[in-house]
Amino acid sequence: MNVVFGINHFDIKGVAFILLLFGIGEALVGAYSRSRRSRNDYMMELVSFSQLSVLIQPGVMLLVGFICSRLIPGLQNRFLHVAFGLQFLFFILADDLPQYWWHRLAHNAPWLWRLHLAHHASPDMGFGTAFRNAALYYMLMPNIWIASVAVYMGLGEAYVLYFVIKLFIVVGAHSEVRWDNFFYSRRWLHPVAWLLEHTISTPATHFAHHGKTDTDGISNNNGNFGNMFFFWDILFGTAKLTRRYPDNFGIENDPDDRWYVMLYYPVARSKKDGSMLK
Repeated sequence: MNVVFGINHFDIKGVAFILLLFGIGEALVGAYSRSRRSRNDYMMELVSFSQLSVLIQPGVMLLVGFICSRLIPGLQNRFLHVAFGLQFLFFILADDLPQYWWHRLAHNAPWLWRLHLAHHASPDMGFGTAFRNAALYYMLMPNIWIASVAVYMGLGEAYVLYFVIKLFIVVGAHSEVRWDNFFYSRRWLHPVAWLLEHTISTPATHFAHHGKTDTDGISNNNGNFGNMFFFWDILFGTAKLTRRYPDNFGIENDPDDRWYVMLYYPVARSKKDGSMLK
C-alpha cells in the first residue's frame, strides 16, 4: 500500500519532504524570529502531530481493518482494480468533503468547538498549526474512518497519493511562506490566482479563517472551512476572498491553557478562569 510510482514508503517520505520544505521555507522568510508562539504552542504542535501520525490514524486503520475482516471479509481488496482516477475522485468526495462539514460543525457545536479550540489558539500561523487539535477531535473525524474502510477494500495506493497531495495543500495553507502572494503581486498571474483560490485552500483564504476577529474586514472565523479544496466554501456559501492576510490570529480572551489540557480535554481540564475547558 505504501508503494506509489515505484517508491517505497511514499507516504513517510512525502510527509518528511513536506515538513522540511515548509519548515525551511518559514525559516528563510524569518517566521521563527518574529513568532509570537510560546514553548507551550510548540509543544502542542509536536505532541499533536506525533499522536495523529503515529497513534490515531494508524490505530483507526488497524481497528477498521480488524472489524471489516470480521464483518465483511469478502470485500477485502474488492475494488483493487477500479481505475486509479476514480479511486482518487472517491477520496475527494468521501474524505475532503466530509471533513469540510466536520470542520464547519466544529465551529457551530459547542462540544466540538472545545475539541477544535487548540487549532485556533495559536497566536501565529505556521506549518505546525495544521496539526493542532484535541486527540478526541481526530479520533471522531468521520473521514478518517471512511478512508480506512476504503483502504480495506483495496483503495490503499490511491489513498497514499491522495493523502500526500492533501497534506501538501493543507500544510501550505497554514504556512507563513505565503506562497500565494507570488500570484497576487503580479497582475499577469491574476487569472492563475483566481483559479487557485477558487479551487484549493491557500494561505490568504485559510489565514482569514484563523484571524482573531472578523472586524478587521479580512478574517472569516465562521467560514473558509475548506481543507484540501476551498471549492466547498464557494459551493456552500461560506467563502470570503480578500487576497489579504490578517495581522492578528488566535481566539479572543484566550486563557492560555496548557497544551495537555487543549489536547486531552475532557480527560484533562483547565483550572483557569474564563476557560471553556474547565
